[in-house]
Amino acid sequence: MAAKKPPFDKILIANRGEIACRVIRTCKRLGIKTVAVYSEADADALHVRAADEAVLIGPPPSAQSYLLIDRIVEACRQTGAQAVHPGYGFLSEKQEFQEALAKAGIVFIGPEAHAIHAMGDKIESKKLALAAGVSTVPGYLDAIANAEEAVKIAREVGYPVMIKASAGGGGKGMRIAYNDEETRVGFGSATNEAKASFADDRVFIEKYVEEPRHIEIQLIGDAHGNCLYLWERECSIQRRHQKVIEEAPSPFLDAATRKAMGEQAVALAKAVQYKSAGTVEFIVDRNRKFYFLEMNTRLQVEHPVTELITGLDLVELMIRVAAGEKLPLAQKDVKLEGWAVEARLYAEDPFRNFLPSTGRLIKYREPPAGPDVRVDTGVYEGGEISMFYDPMIAKLCTYGQTRLDAIERMRRALDEFYVRGVSHNVPFLAALMAHPRFREGRLTTNFIAEEFKGGFTAAHLPPRDPAMLAAVAAVVDRIKSERLGVLHDRRVVMMSREPVALEVTPAQSGYLVTVGERSLAIETFWSPGEPLFHGRIDDQAVAVQVDAVGSGWRLISEGGQVEALVLTPRQAELYALMPVKAAPDTSKFLLSPMPGLLSSIAVSEGQDIKAGEVLAVIEAMKMENVLRAARDGTVKILHAKPGDSLRVDQKIIEFA
Repeated sequence: MAAKKPPFDKILIANRGEIACRVIRTCKRLGIKTVAVYSEADADALHVRAADEAVLIGPPPSAQSYLLIDRIVEACRQTGAQAVHPGYGFLSEKQEFQEALAKAGIVFIGPEAHAIHAMGDKIESKKLALAAGVSTVPGYLDAIANAEEAVKIAREVGYPVMIKASAGGGGKGMRIAYNDEETRVGFGSATNEAKASFADDRVFIEKYVEEPRHIEIQLIGDAHGNCLYLWERECSIQRRHQKVIEEAPSPFLDAATRKAMGEQAVALAKAVQYKSAGTVEFIVDRNRKFYFLEMNTRLQVEHPVTELITGLDLVELMIRVAAGEKLPLAQKDVKLEGWAVEARLYAEDPFRNFLPSTGRLIKYREPPAGPDVRVDTGVYEGGEISMFYDPMIAKLCTYGQTRLDAIERMRRALDEFYVRGVSHNVPFLAALMAHPRFREGRLTTNFIAEEFKGGFTAAHLPPRDPAMLAAVAAVVDRIKSERLGVLHDRRVVMMSREPVALEVTPAQSGYLVTVGERSLAIETFWSPGEPLFHGRIDDQAVAVQVDAVGSGWRLISEGGQVEALVLTPRQAELYALMPVKAAPDTSKFLLSPMPGLLSSIAVSEGQDIKAGEVLAVIEAMKMENVLRAARDGTVKILHAKPGDSLRVDQKIIEFA
């Protein structure tokens, strides 16, 4: 887009983390000054450092800071901000926020309050969609009085059905029912959860689409009646209704379906005079029949993949539209070039059922940015992943001319993403990128539940080429030895106590490693202390994470890791005679599976307990995690008390 006079002089970002940093980047490019708001927990946050000004708005809990409309309005008055970008989450879809800003004479960079209201209620939005000619899932859209009425409606719609909270989101207040009894139970659970989460216990029932895909249409509208669809995003890779991987375009849609979905999304937006960026979400069945789910009246987390395939800056368009400008292009001008994939990096432990992880980022290195790699983040090395907010570390996006190009670039970028200090889900993301079904594009929203039924384990990440990792370990050790003046060509690499005999010899541009009958030519400029081994092996670019561990190395590649000990042949002979140290027996302890606050202990010393009984509750990342007894037993000693801050694997209870 051609350079123009900035539409505003100063914009306040009513958000935090990566999305606040993302908005600030566009504002800086446009020559617009920015104001960050922050809680006490975010005093040293990246978005605060990146903005021109920053205003403290309250204590760490979001209900006492980022969710307080009056504090945001006052921060605007205090700094002279003319407009507010809400990002996503927090106040982004609160019509009261838009109305309060309008009353104060401040521009809301988003849709009008009436559009937020119309699309914010799932029942009302479905009625509007029907009236606008948008395909909707068969169902009953009025509030349901009781469980027996729910059963009657479910029978009429036809099983299976989905019971959903009207004011819901984030997977809360949702239940699938395949029969009358599951409908009765699901109705009670969904209404209770909806009331607790949204202070609104209304639920509705709709047909549950089997083998469903979650595909959404990105929209942008202006105040002059123009509205465009910016193609689609495939968001089917989800865990517990939370998106994990997104891509644009979808590998499933054909041109006719894409056009029909786009036109219906625009029709719905025009029905509520929608201006700004918004997203219409659809569920799509195996026959490419699509049904309206909901409209999100804000910028989506996954908007970068749309920007990569269209070349548009959605934040800039939102800002210009909010200032009253016309959209600078027509539908025919919206390009679709290449393929983009986004992976969400979270501070969570995929090997412990994705329990959240908090703490300091001791090491943090992103893959090099470029036209095919984009990282959106709100953290930095030495920064803190707080227990008060969403545990996202970054959004990693990659681009390629084809879908497989983008996926392969993602695999390499994940190898280059070096994070230490907190647990993270990079191994899981790497396993998804390598999964044959994902690579073939055979996706549904049940993909993760179906392919990782027993949870995620190291067995899902076998080394693709163990000999290559052994060769890297040998070269790393050789480079370190050369510094010390100790040289051995013949080496044995113990990988999980399995010996790999090899020979390392200097070559013209690196090293030649011979493993059995195989020779690998390795070129690298790695030096001791570097966390990433960049190089070429047989002229193929590789990136392997290297951590010194005792007298050996931990190598991480494609999400998996191996412990490697590089020995002389004689040392290997002696090593084979050493006894294996047994792992400590922890069966008599309840250990904390995550860092967090011990909210309560439900048992006392000397008490007999039964398997499944609640023992303790740990609070982390705004979630309560209930710990239950694995077997019958007796409590011997309580090693922690309510109010204690726990680290991972800290003893809580000892059993007799």
